[in-house]
Amino acid sequence: MPANRQHAKLTADILSGAKGPKIGAFFDLDHTLLAGFSATSFIQERLLSGRMSPRELGESLLGAFSFALGRTGFSGMMTATTAAYRGIAESLLEEIGEDVFRKYLATQIYPESRALVAAHQAMGHTVAIVSSATRYQAAPLARDMRIEHVLCTELEVENGVFTGRVHHPTCYGEGKAVAARRLARRYKVSMKKSYFYTDSHEDLPLLEAVGRPHALNPNRQLAQIARERRWPVHRFRSRGTPSIGDLVRTSLVYGSIIPSVVAGTAAGIISGSRREGINVGAGLWADLATSLSGVDLRVEGEQHLWSHRPAVFIFNHQSGFDPILLFKMLRRDLTGVGKQEILYNPVFGPVFAAAGVVFIDRADSAKAVEALKPAVQALQDGVSLAIAPEGTRSLTPRLGAFKKGAFRIAMEAGVPIVPVVFKNVLDALPKDALIVRPATVEAVVLPPVDTSKWTLGTLNRRIASLRKRYVEVLEG
Repeated sequence: MPANRQHAKLTADILSGAKGPKIGAFFDLDHTLLAGFSATSFIQERLLSGRMSPRELGESLLGAFSFALGRTGFSGMMTATTAAYRGIAESLLEEIGEDVFRKYLATQIYPESRALVAAHQAMGHTVAIVSSATRYQAAPLARDMRIEHVLCTELEVENGVFTGRVHHPTCYGEGKAVAARRLARRYKVSMKKSYFYTDSHEDLPLLEAVGRPHALNPNRQLAQIARERRWPVHRFRSRGTPSIGDLVRTSLVYGSIIPSVVAGTAAGIISGSRREGINVGAGLWADLATSLSGVDLRVEGEQHLWSHRPAVFIFNHQSGFDPILLFKMLRRDLTGVGKQEILYNPVFGPVFAAAGVVFIDRADSAKAVEALKPAVQALQDGVSLAIAPEGTRSLTPRLGAFKKGAFRIAMEAGVPIVPVVFKNVLDALPKDALIVRPATVEAVVLPPVDTSKWTLGTLNRRIASLRKRYVEVLEG
């Protein structure tokens, strides 16, 4: 199953073109790689955390207002804004930048932009972010997307402390073209063979400097220029403000819980089997939720879902949509393990509790181990278990560390482990989001892993081997 198959049309031109580091791929940041505006999130975080003084806020707002009115240029605005940084340790902004990425920006990255970056990286191109933002806004995102080069507006630092001055030229307008040409000279990149992706007409100097300009989510002025010059134009709807269709589909997904519970209850009463009622209700909700949301689930290795039951099905936890997809794939005789906080959710708490989900307190490891005993019993009674070894949902497609709980349960119950690798559930519903977006989700089911000969002494090595398989599938 090729990676990013759902974005094959978008990346076809890249993947069928020339390879090698002499071809550059330059990306703007705001509204190009991500739906939001990183500076707004940066200011918001500093205000909410109490790490922005009234003086700094006033100077920042005054500089932005003057720039918006055309009274000062971008360099003037940055000079006014960063003057208040004088005397502040650079490490403070680095820390805030990490917080901003984790709280705001990580879930705003367009899946389509991830696919574009990944395609250029697969072709060995020299990939860079070229943004008027500061390094503290751009670097965490670049690190997550494995983008080596960050060309941005640089603030002057002496002995680890900001001087309040800005390095010139700033990375704005012509400054972006200057920065890109400098990188191209250093790494022998051909500008005429290179790509640049941006949303703004203000980046025209760099758009004209490369041989393959692309308008992504263009503003009105750039859209007009792109039409006149016949540049490729792409608009993404997978992040940012949801459409009416997104809101309607999401409402139907949540609303479909009610008929599913009713049908499951009726089936349980008629059959005299609580388990049959859970199977009917959960299966119906999974089918309705995926259909109504526009999520197209494509499974590779489906035969492994049925070859060994009961089993512990482990999965990389990307999204709140994961349980729905697992029920759609596994259909019956399945329970799970979830964090205790879900119990307090007025919608999902009662539903998951009725389905026999085992809830654990992740803050208390002793209690968590004790709480898992019903999961072992469920496996011995013939009911399979779904559990995420990472323990929590990921903000990005990157795989987290695996905990031992799922593997010890399988060993104790004497059942195999079946790894399920979700490639892109984040496209449909990223962490902490409420709106479900249409997406093509890929799942790879690996062959069952026999745990009968596992021991506590070899457990770490076994877990590391399985995690390596996940990484191979996700990066394949």
